[in-house]
Amino acid sequence: MDSPSRFKIRRLLREELPHDTIALTRFLIGKVVVHDLDCGRLSGRIVEAEAYPPGDPAGHHFRGPTPRIRSMYLHPGHAYVFFNYGAHFMLNVASEPEGTAGGILIRALEPLEGVSFMQRHRGGTTDMKPVELTRGPGRLASALQIDRRHDGIDLTGTGSSLWLGELLEDPAANNRAPNAKRMVSRTVRIGITRAAEKLLRFYEVGNPFVSGPKRLLSSSKKNTPLSRMRKRRTKRNKSTR
Repeated sequence: MDSPSRFKIRRLLREELPHDTIALTRFLIGKVVVHDLDCGRLSGRIVEAEAYPPGDPAGHHFRGPTPRIRSMYLHPGHAYVFFNYGAHFMLNVASEPEGTAGGILIRALEPLEGVSFMQRHRGGTTDMKPVELTRGPGRLASALQIDRRHDGIDLTGTGSSLWLGELLEDPAANNRAPNAKRMVSRTVRIGITRAAEKLLRFYEVGNPFVSGPKRLLSSSKKNTPLSRMRKRRTKRNKSTR
């Protein structure tokens, strides 16, 4: 095992990753981001992620390759890290076969290990609530000390200090499968204007570490993003008659 802690975490292999952005986004929910530092191990379960598939007008790759996004064209499982609005680093996972750009934004983690270090990295004290540490892509990158130095790193590489893993056993779960009875749903993405209606944000239902407006996570069939989009289309169609 890669993890010496009470959590049994194994590294994911590239051949395990679906070579399709949307499928890989769904696959990553419940998996683990691990960063091994001199201070200790920091890790968290992925509970929210957004897909940016090929041809997506909301993606950085929509207008073609540039030096800034070269990592998006690498094999699936490589890190693409960018600096957003000059304020926050954000961790993405390359998601398509080499030469084709696609990416997955990791939006939220549920902390597992190194919470006290995450609190310090966020500039707070040990009084900072765990739920505030990694809920949101900027927060989680800060908490786990992820920045542009990690752009292009192979997250499935055996020698990488930043890697993707699978939680095999949680001592608190009484030896049950750690992902048992956890439902994953999808909704609209956050903070974009193009293709904003696409249901490409995947999240673990009911997890308090999921970010964004809670109204977008409603389980009511009458209040889902898709149902609201259909209502808007119906109103527009009626107004043009």
